[in-house]
Amino acid sequence: MPFLNRLQRWADDRPDDTAVVVAGRHLSWGALRDAAAARTGDTGPVTVLAEPNSVDFAVSYAAAVAGARQCAVLDPTWPAQLKADITARLHAGATAQSGRPAALELRDGPPESPFLIGLTSGTTSVPKAFTRSRRSWQLSFDASIEFFGLTPQDKTLAPGPLAASLNLYALSECLYAGSEFHTLESFDVGDVHAAITHDGITRLVLVPTMLRLLSERGLAGCVDASGVTSIICAGSKLDARTLEAARRWAPKATIFEYYGASELSFVSGAGLRSGAPLDAGGTGIGKPFPGVEVRILNDAGERVPDGTDGNICVRSGMVSNGYLWGDDGQALRCFDGWYTVGDQGYLLEGELHILGRRADMIITSGKNVYPHEVELALASVPGVAAAVASGMADDVRGQRVVAGVVPSHGGITATQLKAGLDDVLPRDKRPLQYFSLTELPVTDRGKVSRQLLLDWIERGDTRIRRLG
Repeated sequence: MPFLNRLQRWADDRPDDTAVVVAGRHLSWGALRDAAAARTGDTGPVTVLAEPNSVDFAVSYAAAVAGARQCAVLDPTWPAQLKADITARLHAGATAQSGRPAALELRDGPPESPFLIGLTSGTTSVPKAFTRSRRSWQLSFDASIEFFGLTPQDKTLAPGPLAASLNLYALSECLYAGSEFHTLESFDVGDVHAAITHDGITRLVLVPTMLRLLSERGLAGCVDASGVTSIICAGSKLDARTLEAARRWAPKATIFEYYGASELSFVSGAGLRSGAPLDAGGTGIGKPFPGVEVRILNDAGERVPDGTDGNICVRSGMVSNGYLWGDDGQALRCFDGWYTVGDQGYLLEGELHILGRRADMIITSGKNVYPHEVELALASVPGVAAAVASGMADDVRGQRVVAGVVPSHGGITATQLKAGLDDVLPRDKRPLQYFSLTELPVTDRGKVSRQLLLDWIERGDTRIRRLG
């Protein structure tokens, strides 16, 4: 576990079939197995990968987790000094625990042994590091393959960086399932459209900002996505505009969205079948994943009534082992076997509703406001393509809610935005300032950044304009 024994099986059964494709370069199951096996003697107890997307990445990754070895995947765009600091920590820890392992076959190690060292994203300080066991990912694979309906006949395209957990998991899941995996050297709308058209892609794994770009430009350019039967989104809630565009662009696809965390794995999810009525704009994000129990607990670890918000806590075999470093006692807490990363939400009739990370919460005039709520409400206003909200320091209120919107066409006014929120958001949660954006502030992994919105406001970035 988690996927090397399966890789051996696929290489034996169909060695010439394609396993991995990166930017048009193909690697068969047999070639992947042989290349990875040849490298197992060259890796130490911990391998640090900080490489851009390539077929060579897949080879190095497979070799790095052979036996009881561990692999840490770092973002290659992080500063050199940060990568060096993390590498030094990992190698020092590995040296303290054991010597260099002998050369071995390309086989899975003991189920409970750690194989992956995950790192929280960050560029200004050393990220927290946590470990996952081989068994935790095998359980995750079994659950996600069942939930998403992945088959060996599918061709999955995850166009983001493999250093991001969403895409690294998609690669690993496909290696486990014997399913063809595709990615690109870097995200490009035209290259994704070309892959869908020419490579027979049936399944997309990506974040909502990528899906919106692909869908809207695909519709404008008449890019045929009728062969896509499954779209899997994570990272943030799907807004109504993105969902509607994706439904029109890929009419045969079931559109999945799920909530999870790197430390917890899958928590809950929902799938919108082709032809089913659109339902977007709410905070609900489906029911618990197979093999996962979800409860809402307060800070004392007590269960709260249905519909009351609190800490989203899970109990499953997919949860990580905990932190190697950086544990402040708050990032991953445990209440008698129930784990939480501090995300807030509530359960209603078995469905999980997400309010947001406690750290993102805005406290304005003594009221708690989650940016996620504000963003979903703004996204429902006619003329708004996308929205992002955050809290700015305020001498009177402590913080004030500010919001940036990307207009769907032409311009939009603050008056229109205020009127559009009248029936969908309580007055004490509404933004006090609005900004028009030419684009969403996103990280290099395609996730919306609320801090970047504040940075743009502070420095008067040309991509942002205050509305009256």
